[in-house]
Amino acid sequence: MITIIQATEQDLPLIRDIAYQTWPNTFGEILSPDQISYMLEMMYSQDALTTQINEKKHVFLIAKNTDSTEYLGYVSYELDYTGKPLTKIHKIYLLPASQGKGVGRLLIDQVGHIATAHHNTHLGLNVNRYNKAIQFYERMGFSVVGTEDIDIGDGFLMEDFVMEKPLNP
Repeated sequence: MITIIQATEQDLPLIRDIAYQTWPNTFGEILSPDQISYMLEMMYSQDALTTQINEKKHVFLIAKNTDSTEYLGYVSYELDYTGKPLTKIHKIYLLPASQGKGVGRLLIDQVGHIATAHHNTHLGLNVNRYNKAIQFYERMGFSVVGTEDIDIGDGFLMEDFVMEKPLNP
């Protein structure tokens, strides 16, 4: 059985650890090792994560095995993104051993329930255009609504699809 809990600042090292275990597997074939290292530090340093929670109002949910202390992955989201009734999923990563077991679906469904309770009508996310997870998002009801190239500095670019999913009230 899987339990989903809201992360606190004390959980930030755990989130960072999951990211560092997940990213090489997720992005190893589509990003250079230098870009992976750069982005991990940019997004997952203690300061970056603290800013995301305290200033940007990102909420992190962690999935864990109910019967043990085994953590499986996490999602972060932001309600009312850019003042619209859209909940933006900023991050969703599962440890490789947890993938394909319904954990990602549980996390997205949980965010969807929270978004609906806050009168948001859509979920949104960005995904690298070459990421194998695109098919998972499509199965979850997301569709591509645009593309976005984001200059993240140091000569690196994020080349993303923008995806959205309507929520049923």
